[in-house]
Amino acid sequence: MQKIRMLKVGEQGLVVEFGTEIDPAVNAQVHRLAKILTDEMPEQIVEVVPTYRSLMVYFDPLLISRESLQDDIARYLAGLETAAAASDTTRIITIPVSYGGEFGPDLEFVAQHNSLTEDEVVAIHTSTPYLVYMIGFTPGFPYLGGMSERIATPRLKTPRVKIPAGAVGIAGKQTGIYPIESPGGWQLIGRTPLTVFDPSAKSPFLFAAGDYLQFAAIKAEEYGALKEQVVSGNYAPVVRNVARTGA
Repeated sequence: MQKIRMLKVGEQGLVVEFGTEIDPAVNAQVHRLAKILTDEMPEQIVEVVPTYRSLMVYFDPLLISRESLQDDIARYLAGLETAAAASDTTRIITIPVSYGGEFGPDLEFVAQHNSLTEDEVVAIHTSTPYLVYMIGFTPGFPYLGGMSERIATPRLKTPRVKIPAGAVGIAGKQTGIYPIESPGGWQLIGRTPLTVFDPSAKSPFLFAAGDYLQFAAIKAEEYGALKEQVVSGNYAPVVRNVARTGA
């Protein structure tokens, strides 16, 4: 494990910084500590916010001092690497996507930019699960790791004013999903009929930091049928529980 720093943030915040690089093993440590704190200190810890390589911890200063929290975290960190990795699991959530056409107007450009066919771009994009390192930008927007550089493509020179919810895009070496209608400059290659963020639902977010997303290609005519199932509440996302990689 790299040298870990604890940094003061305001009167009730503490950042636990695990390293300086984006790495699945580092991110796995972030999520392990987040789980430990929420499980072991539910009253003292107000919220934990995992990022690529650090954990933001909000605590109640009336219930625990910063110094005591740092001591507790140091103790948890000491046993972090010896924790039973076999019990450390995560989810792989299948995200159906209709690629190209009206749902992916930039798929052709992404293919041309990388000297590939559109089918090859889709095959590469759906070939591996992507780790959700963190959530941000807009509610539910996933910052994903693991995309092949073979389909990396620069952002649009002029961002779009309106991108529909569910749009799947590429920007540089990253891929992601727009959870709500918003402006954006990513190259749009497809769209999922799933609802990524629903503020009225008991569980507003389809996935969380630490999950994996597996994109799966569907035909354009399947999109409407799946969307109807989602809207009517008759669609259950395909989810697999697997051992987390990167210890």
